[in-house]
Amino acid sequence: MILSQPIKKLPPNAKGQVRYRFVVDVGTDPAAGKRKQPTRTLGTLKEAQAEYVRITARRHEGALVSRNKTTVNEWLTEDDVEEWMMWALREGRVRATKAGPGLGVTSVEMSLTRLKEALNRAVARRLVAVNVAQEVRIPRKMRKAERQAKAEVPPWSVAEVHAFVRAVRDHRLYAPLLLSLMGLRPAEVCGMRWADLDLDRATLAVANTRTLMGNKTVVEKDTKSLAGQRDLPLPALVREALRSFKATQTAEKRAAGQAYEDSGYVLVDERGTPLNVRQLREQAYKVMAENALRRVRLYDARASCFTYLANNGVPDHLLARWAGHTDVRTTKRWYVKPDVEDLRAAAGSWSGLTGLPTPVVREM
Repeated sequence: MILSQPIKKLPPNAKGQVRYRFVVDVGTDPAAGKRKQPTRTLGTLKEAQAEYVRITARRHEGALVSRNKTTVNEWLTEDDVEEWMMWALREGRVRATKAGPGLGVTSVEMSLTRLKEALNRAVARRLVAVNVAQEVRIPRKMRKAERQAKAEVPPWSVAEVHAFVRAVRDHRLYAPLLLSLMGLRPAEVCGMRWADLDLDRATLAVANTRTLMGNKTVVEKDTKSLAGQRDLPLPALVREALRSFKATQTAEKRAAGQAYEDSGYVLVDERGTPLNVRQLREQAYKVMAENALRRVRLYDARASCFTYLANNGVPDHLLARWAGHTDVRTTKRWYVKPDVEDLRAAAGSWSGLTGLPTPVVREM
């Protein structure tokens, strides 16, 4: 993460060139008895980052460096946090050796929120004196510009979810798509193994993910966070769909014989080959197109799920647990998105404010 690298952007020189500089601690010089802190100045941020990683990697491969007394307060300043934030907003999607387009405001704000929470914990434990990120805010004009450039696509309403479920009832991937509607991330659905499911007890364990790097390379790893590793109950509809899907895979394995790849994953094709998140999305988009459904990201099914659960009285602490979040504020801020129909009950409650009886609605 850029914040862990003390790279400073220097003012343009006489030729108008912008350079990047850092000082890195590489240990103690036995002869001089002093700490060695070489300085490096390079022409691009990418080069500076690569050089910093190279030097620190060599340091860790060598002798253990004794702890120094530099604090996070001294190492990281509010200016550093703000510089990182602006870099992420303007060119955070690094493409090989070239700067890419900026990250979205939401992505940057989520990272900034996590940094603030981490530093608040450090303050509480008296590891640092102040939270240097606390007052850093994404500029209002950048928020407004993003809203104007890209209107947010709302997640499916309850009626749209109903229509999607009806459309996939006979689809081979009915069960995995229902897992998406349960609020699992696409990477969690792709990483789900039959060993993670207990169909008799109607539970599933979210413990593994399969993501794509560069939309090509499959990367398998643990859950996004410790809170993401969780056990969830299986609704009866999903459990029966999974039972049926398991039976389908057993028949496909019998038909394919030795050509079948017995990978152990739930989301596989007819030959047992695991499907990745792009292939899962493509299957969902195909269903949407064929059934004239509004196209939304499969990831946004999380928002449809958690909005519905919140509207139907699921307590905050259970909502966060289901979502795989440490803090319910994350769940409610980013994934609970009530629409106008969700607010209909509030409109009925408002009538009590007037003291007048609610008029009888006449059918037109």
